[in-house]
Amino acid sequence: MIFVVQEHFASHHHYDFRIEIDGVLKSWAIPKEIPKKPNDKKLAVEVEDHPIEYANFEGEIPEGVYGAGIVKIWDKGKYNLVHKDNKKIEIDLKGKKLKGRYVLLLFKKEKNKNLWLIFKKNENNKET
Repeated sequence: MIFVVQEHFASHHHYDFRIEIDGVLKSWAIPKEIPKKPNDKKLAVEVEDHPIEYANFEGEIPEGVYGAGIVKIWDKGKYNLVHKDNKKIEIDLKGKKLKGRYVLLLFKKEKNKNLWLIFKKNENNKET
């Protein structure tokens, strides 16, 4: 399965983290850079699913369209799904920049948003 991280220069600079699940790209907006070191937890706001083909998109979304701004591929690669339930997704990333075990944890459900934490596990594969 594939994953992609797109750097998005929209009204607020952020990173879009997307993983292929059930034929779509499950997607999260991460206001700060993707964590590369254990113990570095970042907010990941779940956004709408995107079609698989969007994994290759780089370019400019025009003004007046949702998500207007420049999109660049920051990293992409393959991943293995280690665990998935309604509150936790654990994956093993094999990208150019991101490598190793990552966890997404659902910690808060708001009206129209699911708020997750994304972090890298330490070398002993223990959550920190």
